[in-house]
Amino acid sequence: MSRVLITTDYLHPGDEVDRYLRAHDHTTVHAPSKGRRTPEHLTALLDGVEAALVANEPLTAEVLSRAHRLRVVVRTGVGHDSVDIAAAGRLGITVSNLPGINADAVAEYTMALLLATARGLVRSAAGVAAGAWPRQDGRELRGSTLGLLGYGAAARAVVPLARAFGMRVLCTSGVPQALRTDPAVRFVDLPDLLAEADHLSVHTALTERTRGLLDAAALRRMKPTAVLVNTARGAIVDERALADAVREGRLAGAALDVVNEEPLAADSPLRGVDGIVVLSHLAGQTAEARARTGRAGAAELVAALGGHPRFPVNAHLLTRPRTAGAAG
Repeated sequence: MSRVLITTDYLHPGDEVDRYLRAHDHTTVHAPSKGRRTPEHLTALLDGVEAALVANEPLTAEVLSRAHRLRVVVRTGVGHDSVDIAAAGRLGITVSNLPGINADAVAEYTMALLLATARGLVRSAAGVAAGAWPRQDGRELRGSTLGLLGYGAAARAVVPLARAFGMRVLCTSGVPQALRTDPAVRFVDLPDLLAEADHLSVHTALTERTRGLLDAAALRRMKPTAVLVNTARGAIVDERALADAVREGRLAGAALDVVNEEPLAADSPLRGVDGIVVLSHLAGQTAEARARTGRAGAAELVAALGGHPRFPVNAHLLTRPRTAGAAG
């Protein structure tokens, strides 16, 4: 029997995931994530815990080093940049994610942001709420060019939806040749992607290579009529450079589902910029995706505790996996 910590906010005591874990003889502890937690708080939550099913908790090397019984971490999502996977590997902690689990939800949400920005829906609704009756022209997606920064499961799910709207689709050329199987997508170098895209949609993982990738220099390559959509990770975009570009008319606008600091900081440069819409990290949050994620996360956690993880992201870094009852 293992003690399991669950921090994902849509998982609750007595739900399907809880019943599944308890049926496999695990004890569950729920501590829903409601915002940023201090390292001390996380350390206290992980005390005596062998496995954790987590949201975007910042599981740093410091926190992991104090979780002496922790053997398994499963992210209820795709991104795992909130977990120091190298430190986890050194400590013998297996880290898993759930690749592609919410791809359809993210793809539909991406199209919603593309439509909303093209037609100025947020601005119109805000104007009506303020007592006005805005009548500015919007733009049609048909005939425009969509640039995909990244080509993971969510980006690939966007392609047929964008094509159904009559959009041309470009993607960055860093994609392995074996994955370039869709004839509807043209692969180009990043400078060309930035220059040609009417809409740039970010779908790449956050790594040291992609952190700050869309900086002032990159944004200067884009058309002044272009719009940036980000459903990946906030730190991929230089937020001050983006705010300056939109404010100065060098970029038409942006719809950001993710930001560098969540919730959005009171002093964020993104606040108060006409043309920039910030949403609350909702791309993968549908009832259907949550149900799939919960079930898949619980199954991965049980498999990993049994020594057979299906989706480990740090298997190549594990020096020696911790065993039950071991203390690091």
